Amino acid sequence: MVLMASKMRRARVGRGAFPPLARLDVMAMATRKPATYHCAATRWSLDDLVAALEQHRPWGMSRSSIWRILEEADLKPHRSVYWLNSHDPDFEPKAHAICALYLNALRFFEHDRLVICTDEKTGMQILQRKYPTQPLAPGKPEKREHEYIRHGVRALIASFVVATGQVVWNLGQTRTSADFAAHLAHVVHQLPERQRYDWVVDNLNTHWSLDVCRLVAQWCGVPCVAKALRRGAQRRAFLSDPTHKHVFHFTPKHGSWLNQVELWFSVLARRFLKRGDFHSAQDFITRLEDYLEVYNTHHAHPYRWTYTGQPLVRATPFSQTRRQQRHGRAWFNARPKRFERAFYPPRPYQRAAA
Repeated sequence: MVLMASKMRRARVGRGAFPPLARLDVMAMATRKPATYHCAATRWSLDDLVAALEQHRPWGMSRSSIWRILEEADLKPHRSVYWLNSHDPDFEPKAHAICALYLNALRFFEHDRLVICTDEKTGMQILQRKYPTQPLAPGKPEKREHEYIRHGVRALIASFVVATGQVVWNLGQTRTSADFAAHLAHVVHQLPERQRYDWVVDNLNTHWSLDVCRLVAQWCGVPCVAKALRRGAQRRAFLSDPTHKHVFHFTPKHGSWLNQVELWFSVLARRFLKRGDFHSAQDFITRLEDYLEVYNTHHAHPYRWTYTGQPLVRATPFSQTRRQQRHGRAWFNARPKRFERAFYPPRPYQRAAA
């Protein structure tokens, strides 16, 4: 009798058999820490959710029912990603100013004004695989040897021209303030003369060193008094002076992702560094310079920048997820509503056939 009652009780637990309050309880439990419900684990599993529901709620659910509810709500308690919060009190003004440069870079370029993003990519290891790489075959991916021979490291200082997408670079073994100042001089020498240069950099100390201040003062024809530029705040204020020909725009603290050259660095890592097999340091330098020349000749293009400094949020707390847009349905609403995000229109979707 007990077994039959259990089967009858489980038979009622089917798709759509749970009231909205039960579904909301599952979602609320999945979005809280397991310790809230006296669970020793640090992340939820389906078994832990089943046990917590039986202990703290008047109804029980199977693993498949909980999985279905979480899947329809697009909740993945087993996943987590890292993020870094910026405590800069002037984050929004700085982000708005940098984004305004990006959105108007082409117009500035036509009016003899250049927007340049500059940064370093350090610690590029020159690795040689101990054994040859096995090429891919039908049903088999490429196989790379895990062990390697290390031929040293190199540092790349690169400047990304926002309006054209071209890159000017310097490759060396160090990234000191003198190296950064030499790179700035190299960029100005390589590019056509402009009436104004806007440099987007992060807050690394080599970007506002005394060497950089002296170079900018020489370019702009203004005095550079070392006693007046002892502190970092004084140097950053000097470099950010809008009356200069060369104006530096510093990204907010923990906001170096606003620098467009970081996007180009990710392309470089994926297309050149990740699967590289270099026999020597000279082989690495030669192949990297060849890649950069080919990139500037055939692949350079400006990035489509849409971020304006405001967070991209959905219009409603229970807006359509991408999966629900793709399938054209949602459990909480018979007619799914499109959500609006700033500069990112929702994906077009088709309702599932009845």
